[in-house]
Amino acid sequence: MGWRRSALLAFLGLFLAWGVAVFQHSPGYMDADYYAVTGMQLAQGRGFSEPFLWNYLDDPDGIPHPSHSYWMPLASLLAAAIPSLAGHWTWFAARLPFILTAALIPPLTAALAYSITKRRDLALVSGFLAVFSGYYLSYLPTTDTFGIYMLFGGLFFLLVASRFSIINSLLLGVISGLIHLSRADGLLWPLVAFLAIFIHQRNIRKPFLFFVYCLLVSFLGYLLIMAPWFARNLSVFGTILAPGSSNAFWMTSYNQLFSYPAGQVSFEAWKQAGLVAALEVRIWALGLNLGTTLGVQGLVFLLPLMLLGLWVLRKESVTKIAILFWLMLFGLMTVIFPFAGARGGYFHSGAAFQPFLWSVAPLGLESAVAWVARKRGWYQVQAGRVFMATLVLFAVMITVIVVQGRVVGSNPGNPTWDQEFQASLLIEEFLATNGAADHDKVMIANPPGYFFAAGRSGVVTPHGDLQTVLEVAERYGISYLVLEKGHIVEGLQPLFDQPESFPEIRYLGEVDDARIFVFQP
Repeated sequence: MGWRRSALLAFLGLFLAWGVAVFQHSPGYMDADYYAVTGMQLAQGRGFSEPFLWNYLDDPDGIPHPSHSYWMPLASLLAAAIPSLAGHWTWFAARLPFILTAALIPPLTAALAYSITKRRDLALVSGFLAVFSGYYLSYLPTTDTFGIYMLFGGLFFLLVASRFSIINSLLLGVISGLIHLSRADGLLWPLVAFLAIFIHQRNIRKPFLFFVYCLLVSFLGYLLIMAPWFARNLSVFGTILAPGSSNAFWMTSYNQLFSYPAGQVSFEAWKQAGLVAALEVRIWALGLNLGTTLGVQGLVFLLPLMLLGLWVLRKESVTKIAILFWLMLFGLMTVIFPFAGARGGYFHSGAAFQPFLWSVAPLGLESAVAWVARKRGWYQVQAGRVFMATLVLFAVMITVIVVQGRVVGSNPGNPTWDQEFQASLLIEEFLATNGAADHDKVMIANPPGYFFAAGRSGVVTPHGDLQTVLEVAERYGISYLVLEKGHIVEGLQPLFDQPESFPEIRYLGEVDDARIFVFQP
């Protein structure tokens, strides 16, 4: 590719990520809030603990609670890295590693494209597609796993496309471990590393013992990363895998993620819901995940070119592995974990494929242009340049539109991205005015986000009715309940609609479409 082009792509990636970050004064949503706050806890010497409860799947004893019983820790570790070195935590320092990661993705994508196509011009176009990444750009500068997954996914496929060796097998294992340390579905990646080694073994016909060595060193590389985390989980939870994420398999609705008590989410409850309900949910997830593939991963206009590029490279080992793994992941997020997958899990996990998809899209376009040029008598080289430029221009336009809508909004002085953060500040001001003490806890839809904004501990509003809310409040010592419009489960809708009609709880008032209650002593 050449260092000048790589440096240009890195600069553009950094510039755009920084430009988006200017309008993001908060993590923006629960996942990113969680990683930011648990990173803060690490940087401030409190270890892997969370000053809130955002689900009840592992039947937590109280607050503080051992962190990462559902999500994985790498994003939190990154959020803690620079604040730990600086000696104090700031939002800017927490997200700086994520912004720098965003800068690495375009040159990595270009390097992957060049390793596959051996064409500098096509590799440069792939790098530009990674710069103007559509829906993903809004999420790269915040404290989440999108950029991490893109970076390690791109490195993984770059190694698969490279010369097969024991060192590469070790690196595949290490990267698989880092991916698993980022997200729970990363458990699939060491299996794909084994698959890649197997396919390479068939192609190069090395002795069987060499194949065994490669498998062993790959697994060793994976364990070098994951063994300490497995040991921590075993010590804290009694299992090597986080207990919360494994319980999610038996959910019969998305809101059961917040069920209380935890025993409501079980195989028996799942079986009682019936086969028809299970099938309907998976058809629903299939539709949403296909929509994510078309609209997010493929930006609609890119997807046909990506598919054509995969067809052109169908005999390459890296293509076979990528397609097989995509089918595995799609199946996992549609059949095994339909609620988590359709409500953002596939959007997150699919990010790992983006560098490879961006790498093959220009090749698909070139193939299409060559076919049309032969039919219509066009000058292929000139037509190819025009269409490549148009391809990048479309990506630029869609990216600008998406960032404008999701991050900036109509008022750059009060970005859309920070609306929940600003609402939390108003709610906290209301609580302080009404005599809330620093140690009082709040029950709210997004306790990690509320802690980030206000520094107040709390628990998530459980999926259930008022009686469930009262049980949770008594067990965890909660003082206030906040019901926000748009985040109300069916069982609590009567309380929101008629806030003064329930003697069990006292209504305090309304702030920014949120109704606030105090639990009676």
